[in-house]
Amino acid sequence: ATNYNKYILGYTIFLDITARIMQKNDREINLPWYRSKNFDTFGPIGPEIVADIKDPHELKIELKINGKIKQSSNTKHMIFKIPKIIEYISNHLTLEPGDIIATGTPEGVGSIHPGDLIEASIEKIGTLRNMVILEETKDP
Repeated sequence: ATNYNKYILGYTIFLDITARIMQKNDREINLPWYRSKNFDTFGPIGPEIVADIKDPHELKIELKINGKIKQSSNTKHMIFKIPKIIEYISNHLTLEPGDIIATGTPEGVGSIHPGDLIEASIEKIGTLRNMVILEETKDP
């Protein structure tokens, strides 16, 4: 795990979006949370991949909703450091070039609503901006 950087193309921002009401309903009837996290527009990623980050465990991270700071922390507070995450995952499945590993979020998770602007920032990577949009579904 000491040479973990040779396995990493780069770093970016990934927003793990969850439909909380659906997640709550599924939890109450003992179903997996898969569908509450996997709508077509969930999991935005970007704004770019940055390869030259010497220490990924010393970066300021922040999440704003409509300009208000909801999360503010530093990657030094990660429960599991990146080498440990890679080691653990690679012991249980085959990692392939292009695989994305999302490492989690600091405390401060909250609800979002249609019209909200989400801005996720990580020092040395940039800011990922997404507007929350509610799409009406049509019955086939």
